[in-house]
Amino acid sequence: MPETSDKIHDIVVVGAGPSGMTAALLFASVGFETALVAPAVNQEDGRTTALLQDSVTLFEQIGVWDNLRSFATPLSKMRMIDDTRRLVRAPEVTFDSAELNLEAFGYNLRNKDLNRVLAEAAQEQANLTLFEDLAVSYDFGEESVSVFCQDGAPLKTRLLVAADGRNSQAREAAGIELRRWSYPQVAVVLNLEHDRPHNETSTEFHTPTGPFTLVPLPGRTSSLVCVVTSEQAETIKTMSKDDLALELEHRAHSILGKFGIASSPQSFPLSGLSAKSLVGPRLALIGETAHVFPPIGAQGLNLGLRDVASLGRLLTSARDMGADIGATEVLSRYESDRRSDISTRTFAVDALNRSLLTDFLPVQIARSAGLYLADKVPPLRRLLMREGIAPGTKRKTQAVRDNVY
Repeated sequence: MPETSDKIHDIVVVGAGPSGMTAALLFASVGFETALVAPAVNQEDGRTTALLQDSVTLFEQIGVWDNLRSFATPLSKMRMIDDTRRLVRAPEVTFDSAELNLEAFGYNLRNKDLNRVLAEAAQEQANLTLFEDLAVSYDFGEESVSVFCQDGAPLKTRLLVAADGRNSQAREAAGIELRRWSYPQVAVVLNLEHDRPHNETSTEFHTPTGPFTLVPLPGRTSSLVCVVTSEQAETIKTMSKDDLALELEHRAHSILGKFGIASSPQSFPLSGLSAKSLVGPRLALIGETAHVFPPIGAQGLNLGLRDVASLGRLLTSARDMGADIGATEVLSRYESDRRSDISTRTFAVDALNRSLLTDFLPVQIARSAGLYLADKVPPLRRLLMREGIAPGTKRKTQAVRDNVY
């Protein structure tokens, strides 16, 4: 194995998903000598991502939002419909961003557009060196981490940021333990064309097998996340386009009119993951390296981008005070800052998903009562909307609107 060069980067990020690329861009933009190590960026991903307001603010900070905005569709309203057909059913609830004086809760765009814009920005970013390579092993020392790549020379860094996904080698090399779980569900995702306008409204049907969610895209198109059993997923994937369009229109109760299939269906078994620690020796975990849960409520990537924003603030503060950015005290502050948000979101998404799968009457009553109160009690509804955007949003809503957070 070749010897490591004398150069020591401030930060090396491994993994070039949206969280990893955003982290690398943020660190470089505030003056850290940064390297990004990952295979070629996936610019063919047909799925979509709903970016909530805090994520938009972060993309504004790193200078990519203007390029992303033309591909994004506002999510002005979020509607939840109980389609479980059980004895106890919740009322329909619509959350309107206008109640918070916001243009939208967030914006939906295709992952391939998001990845392409981030990759182009990374190519142009000063202080950021790109290594299109695969990190295969790590040596965690007292003063630096050595990152050994498949094809290139090893890299040294004061801080390693792992964004290499749920099967992270960096996390495993640091000996960080995990809690994993799975669900008897599969998410089928695809894009649809439809006759009626979506009016910038995301609609989530709660069904006995999980959420069936239509999220607006430009024009009369929407992305779909349909959570079903594994058997149902296989049936859906083998349908002809015409039969599939009719099946999905029936599941959507024709609220958007006639459907047309705009992309091939993809399927993903649902599972969850939570790292028992977000940090290791000169190591910080972000995104799906730290937490994974079902695609409910647009929480997954947005939670990961809040990891990035938190880590960026804390590292900048540590540097400005002359501290070692890889020191245990600095990383402990990141762990403390993020743990509550991650735990709360993981629990809430898991509980909502499991509440759809159970026939236990008290659970059905509790879920229905919660949605009933959200519909009938405006202060509670506004609180839920603020917390859905990000924890502590009541204190930050004005700052989000003014782009100063």
